[in-house]
Amino acid sequence: MMSPVLASEAFGASNVSEKVNFNSQMGTPQFISGQLTKASSKAPETVVFDYLTEKQKTFKFKGDSKLSFKVVEKQKDDLGFTYLRVQQVYKGTPVYGAVLTAHVNKEGVLTALSGAPAASLDEKQNLKQTKKLSKKEAVSTAEKDLVKAVGSQPDYEYAPKSESVIYVKDGEAHYAYLVNYNFLAPEPGNWNYFVDAVSGDILAKVNEIHEAGKGAGKPGGGGGAAGGTDTVGSGKGVLGDTKSLNTYLSSSTYYLQDRTRGNGIFTYDGSNRTRLPGSLWADSDNLFNASYDAAAVDAHYYAGTTYDYYKNTHNRNSYDGNGAALKSTVHYGRNYNNAFWNGQQMVYGDGDGSTFVSLSGGLDVIAHELTHAVTDTTADLIYQNESGAINESMSDIFGTLVEYDANNNPDWEIGEDIYTPNKSGDALRSMSDPAKYGDPDHYSVRYTGTQDNGGVHINSGIGNKAAYLLSQGGTHYGVKVTGIGTDKTGKIYYRTLTQYLTPSSNYSQLRSAAVQAATDLYGAGSAEVASVKAAYSAVGVN
Repeated sequence: MMSPVLASEAFGASNVSEKVNFNSQMGTPQFISGQLTKASSKAPETVVFDYLTEKQKTFKFKGDSKLSFKVVEKQKDDLGFTYLRVQQVYKGTPVYGAVLTAHVNKEGVLTALSGAPAASLDEKQNLKQTKKLSKKEAVSTAEKDLVKAVGSQPDYEYAPKSESVIYVKDGEAHYAYLVNYNFLAPEPGNWNYFVDAVSGDILAKVNEIHEAGKGAGKPGGGGGAAGGTDTVGSGKGVLGDTKSLNTYLSSSTYYLQDRTRGNGIFTYDGSNRTRLPGSLWADSDNLFNASYDAAAVDAHYYAGTTYDYYKNTHNRNSYDGNGAALKSTVHYGRNYNNAFWNGQQMVYGDGDGSTFVSLSGGLDVIAHELTHAVTDTTADLIYQNESGAINESMSDIFGTLVEYDANNNPDWEIGEDIYTPNKSGDALRSMSDPAKYGDPDHYSVRYTGTQDNGGVHINSGIGNKAAYLLSQGGTHYGVKVTGIGTDKTGKIYYRTLTQYLTPSSNYSQLRSAAVQAATDLYGAGSAEVASVKAAYSAVGVN
C-alpha cells in the first residue's frame, strides 16, 4: 500500500504557498495545492510546463518538461478554471498510469496539480536496454497465460490490442507491451496484460471488467431501427411497477430505442446467450407488459434516469460528455448473477431467482455501471488495489445519488432491490455501515490481500463510509462530521472524479482531491471543506 506523507510548505520563490501530499512509494508528490505560481497571461499549458520545469528536482525528471509530459486534454469549466490532463512520457512512450491533472484559474495562477509521476526514469537500467519482443510475440505470450487463467481459449469480442508503454513495478521501470483481451466466454473478461518487451516476462495482469458485485466487448453490430418515428410506450418493470418508455416506431414495430437523449439509448435482448449486443428489443403494440419484458423495461428506463441525472445536475451529456449512445443488454447468459460494464456497454444477468432477480431491476445498479463508464472517460482509475476501490466507491456513491435524485426509494444500501428476493433487509453493500456485510469502514482495517483485484469491492467500503458521513453526518471512530446533504455531496464528488483523480489515485490523494474540489466550489474556509476533511479523518484517511 502507498504511504503518503502530507506536508505544508513553501518551496519555491515564485509560490505564495504550497500544500504537498507526498507519495513515498513513487518518490514524488501526488497532490499539490495553493497559489503555485504568480498571475500570468501565458497559455495555461505554458504555466503548467514552466512550473514542472522549475520543480524538476521535486518531480525527479531532467530537462524540458515538454519532453517528459504531453497534454492529452484541455477544458475550461464553469468556475473559470482551465484544467488539463497531462500524460508522462519517456522518450515518447507513455508511462502507464502516470497522468497529472492541473488547474489554472482565470488569473493564470496554477492552483492544483494532482497525480504522482514516475521518478528518475532516466536512471532506470531496464530502460537502457533494447526491446527484443515484437507486439505479436507479446500477444502470444500473454495469451498462453490467459488461457490457463480462464480455463480455455477465450472467444474474443475483437482481436487483441497491443500498445507500447513504460510500466513501473517495485521501483523499476520496464519497456512493456500492454495487451488487452476482451471476451465474454468462457466468462466475461476485459484483461490487461503487461509483457516485458525485453525479457518477455509477464509483469502484471488485471481484469478490468467492472461488475456490480464480487465474483462472477465491443457490441457486435446491433444499431438502431431506421426510418421511423419517436413514440412513447409503457411497460412493467422487474418489481411490477409501470413505467413510461421512449420508444421508436419503424415498419409497424416498436423498439426500445430512445432518441431524445444524446445519441440514443438502445436496449437489447441477449436471449440468454453470451454474445453482444443481441437483438434490439421489439414489440408489436408498444406495451411492454410481459414478464420477459420486465428486465428490458427497467434497463431502458433507468438508463434514461441516469442520463438525466448527469445531464441535469452536472451538465454531462452521456458518460463521455459527448452524447455517447447508451447500450444495454438484458437476459445475458443463463441465471447469470451479475451485471457489468465491459468497456463498451452495460450487461445484465437475470439472476438465479434466489441470489438475484434480474439485475436491471435496481436503479442504483444501473447508475453504478454507467458511472464506471464516466470513470473510464475521466479519471480512468486502474481497476486494482486502492485505485480500483475508489473506482468502485465512485460507482456506489453515484448509484445512490441517482436514487436520491429520482426519489426512487433512496437509501444507502447497494443492490437491495434485486438481491436475495426471498430475504428482506439485505443488500450487496452498505454505505452507511460497510461492516454490516464484512467490508472495512476505516483505513486501518483495510483488506491487503490479492483477491477481488486487491479488494476493489471490499475496500470501497472506506470511500463509501466517507461519502455517507459527508452527506448525512455522524460520529465515527470519535470524529464528528456535519452532513452537507446529497446535492452538495454530488457536486463535490463529481468535480473530484472528473477533474482531480488520476489513474493511480490512492485514498490519500482522493482526500486531497475532494478537499480541493470543495474549496473550488465553496471556498477554503467553508463548512463544506471542513466536513470533507472530517469525513476522511473519520475513516482514517489523511
